[in-house]
Amino acid sequence: MPEEDLVELKFRLYDGSDIGPFQYSPTSTVTMLKERIVTEWPKDKKIAPKTANDIKLINAGKILENNKTVGQCRVPFGELPKAVITMHVVVQPSLAKAKTEKKVDEVPRKHICSCTIM
Repeated sequence: MPEEDLVELKFRLYDGSDIGPFQYSPTSTVTMLKERIVTEWPKDKKIAPKTANDIKLINAGKILENNKTVGQCRVPFGELPKAVITMHVVVQPSLAKAKTEKKVDEVPRKHICSCTIM
């Protein structure tokens, strides 16, 4: 594939630091990008994704769907030569994990009814 067809992306983390830039084919999927982010994630970060499903990618104010390709997600900025596209990364742990943690933390409540009729 010719180098001019590649799209250069960097990923902005929650603290303002970046991962990348890396070059991707326009046919690469968002899932592939997320998997790369998980493998390249800095080890010193307090919040870290465990899987690609823990990550949401945002480009031009839109959350990108896993099955979309880089070519479909790229917002046309005119003919900018060799422009690096910055995508924002949001780490959101899976719902199943959050629900199990919540159940462990909950204290059983006693149901007491105290009605007074006068």
